[in-house]
Amino acid sequence: MNDAPRTGRQSGPLRPTGTPSPNPDDLLVLLAVSRSGRFTTAAETLGLNHTTVSRRIAALEAALGGRLLARSPGGWQLTDRGQDAVRAAEEVENAVRALSDDPSGSTRLSGVVRLSATDGFSAYIAAPAIAALQQRHPLLRAEIVTATRRALQHRSGLDIEIVVGEPQVHRAEAHLLGEYALGMYASHTYLVDHGTPASTDELVGHPLIYFIDSILQVDDLDAPRRLVPSMHDGISSTNVFVHVEATRAGAGIGFLPCFMADRHADLVRVMPADYDEHLPYWMVVRSESLRQSAVAAVADALRERTRAMAGELAGHGGDAGAYRADQPPSIV
Repeated sequence: MNDAPRTGRQSGPLRPTGTPSPNPDDLLVLLAVSRSGRFTTAAETLGLNHTTVSRRIAALEAALGGRLLARSPGGWQLTDRGQDAVRAAEEVENAVRALSDDPSGSTRLSGVVRLSATDGFSAYIAAPAIAALQQRHPLLRAEIVTATRRALQHRSGLDIEIVVGEPQVHRAEAHLLGEYALGMYASHTYLVDHGTPASTDELVGHPLIYFIDSILQVDDLDAPRRLVPSMHDGISSTNVFVHVEATRAGAGIGFLPCFMADRHADLVRVMPADYDEHLPYWMVVRSESLRQSAVAAVADALRERTRAMAGELAGHGGDAGAYRADQPPSIV
């Protein structure tokens, strides 16, 4: 019996001969645990308590004659036998969902989709995209965790991650969504009081508003310290909205996402395009999560919102460019 997470296919029957049939309700409990990686989260989703979830999993393992889950650093992961059981659970779930679908044939999306994304992406792309989807599917719920970090190697509890820079992931799919630009900005009043820098030498005398260097997890975001290494920090934060508001308040020169900074008439782009940095947004999704119609719909909505936003900015005089199917949209 292989109780380790799946590394390949295992032959043989799902259930030993002579054992009782598994309870379909227990299969759905396993499915919830597989999606979150945690008994507590699955219990909340199903309206059960932690003890009941644990008991249901134990009963299912007894019925199927082997371990279905194995511990990992990021939570519970499926064993080979557990993967087989989850495929059966998905068929049960799909059959139940079909009974509640609209008679016209359209699918009613429901349940919770959990995603992690950067602050700016969460506010300007994810939230509007999901809100529009919920207009058509009011039973759909979403939980958004804001974080600027590398893709997690153990993403238990998350269905979708949005990260900056190309991720190196296992047991998941990575999709390029589009690019965004960052540039140097300052407020009108700051420039009146301190002058407008036009070169690297002149930038050195101004405080930088940006991420906290010592805890920055994404190497691709080190551009200002690479371009102007002697520029001293002013206000630093893990939150890009703090960068924008500190820049507007005149605390220094902010290295800001253009699609956020250009919304504010009191901010001025102060350096030539040579100082811009173009970075990609990537979407990371587990294959088993994409088999859920709600997760797949949210992923599609994020793609469409990214494309639409690029078009909106281009239409307002930005240099986003027209979106083409053979290249990702540019959000600047």
